[in-house]
Amino acid sequence: MGKYIISDPDILGGTPVIKGTRVPIGRILFLLKDGYTLEAIHEDYPHIDIQTLSSAIDEAIEALNTTLHAKKVL
Repeated sequence: MGKYIISDPDILGGTPVIKGTRVPIGRILFLLKDGYTLEAIHEDYPHIDIQTLSSAIDEAIEALNTTLHAKKVL
């Protein structure tokens, strides 16, 4: 998928995760929606540095925007 998010059928059945982890990017986005800060997410997942979290979120947004533009949903 990208530099920070991967989808591998051998990792959580192909669910997109942050590269090098088994943490689904959807979980991170849910936590953000629920009001968590990057610092609070980092406390829950200390093995993922804040820069990686931020970059993975940016990558997820870009992937979503690309998909929406391709489908002309916007």
